[in-house]
Amino acid sequence: MSPSVAVVILNYNGKKHLEQFLPSVMATNYLNLQIIVADNGSTDDSIEFVQQNFPHIKILDHHINEGFAGGYNWALKRVEADYYVLLNSDVEVTNDWVTPVIELMEKDKQIAAAQPKMLAFRQRDSFEYAGAAGGWIDQLGYPFSRGRVFDICEADEGQYDHCEPIFWASGAAMFVRAPVFHEMNGFDPYFFAHQEEIDLCWRMQLAGYTIMACPDSAVYHVGGGTLPRGGRKVFLNFRNNLIMMAKNLPFGELIWKLPMRFFLDAVSAWKGLLTGDIYFFTAIMKAHFAFGWWFLSRYAGIKKVGKPMHTLNGVYTGSVVWNYFVENKKRFLEIISTRR
Repeated sequence: MSPSVAVVILNYNGKKHLEQFLPSVMATNYLNLQIIVADNGSTDDSIEFVQQNFPHIKILDHHINEGFAGGYNWALKRVEADYYVLLNSDVEVTNDWVTPVIELMEKDKQIAAAQPKMLAFRQRDSFEYAGAAGGWIDQLGYPFSRGRVFDICEADEGQYDHCEPIFWASGAAMFVRAPVFHEMNGFDPYFFAHQEEIDLCWRMQLAGYTIMACPDSAVYHVGGGTLPRGGRKVFLNFRNNLIMMAKNLPFGELIWKLPMRFFLDAVSAWKGLLTGDIYFFTAIMKAHFAFGWWFLSRYAGIKKVGKPMHTLNGVYTGSVVWNYFVENKKRFLEIISTRR
């Protein structure tokens, strides 16, 4: 029998997306499959909609919103399967999107997580912001992807149509080996949302596992494109990225990379302020203070594995910030061809 797969859709006031995209998920061609909607304290009628229109879908009702990290941690403790698929509610899937990824992971038990090719729902020949063809990271902790560097998403011309190890798999459509997810204690709930999947994949690699891109499977993500300037999303992205570095970098790397990141973050914040974006400036400053509190209160309790960053898959040892903003290199292959 095929391995059991549970597609778990975390929902928060997402009736519109569930109505539009659940039919494609229901049409998935995989026999040993269960589809679950885990509700994160929605205040709309999305749960009633699922109950009435998709009675075979299991619903987990959490009653409170603990974000992406806490919501999935709660839900996946209540799901039994060999593999979890964490799927955003705004993703359209193809009939055969599950099989290629599961077949890839079954061939190598060290693969802990994988992602399909992420294409844009509204521009279907273009990669989508949230993961594109597989996530990478540079030596200073800036995430980018095969097919997406900062705000630039490339057209899909087959340039990434090969499976290969990556640094992180997109949380918008993330296949995870269930026992490994629990071995890693799931996502860090402190993150709430944003970059928790990168932190999890980093910890998986430190534990000796591999993360893979599987372009034989493709999904279409609506997403939000680039993040809105300012606000809570910017705060969480900057705060969580710094926490992720502090948790996972060896101290010998952290001691110089962290000050460098503070400097670059400050440059970004002041640039925003000088262009009139006070909310962006304020969000970064708040993120730095919040990180400082986290560091003073929690860093001492973190157990360090001590693997240098450059020994992991999907790490670019240069600076994607320098390549993008100074050298005007906007495409993934342009950047990594200069240095790995």
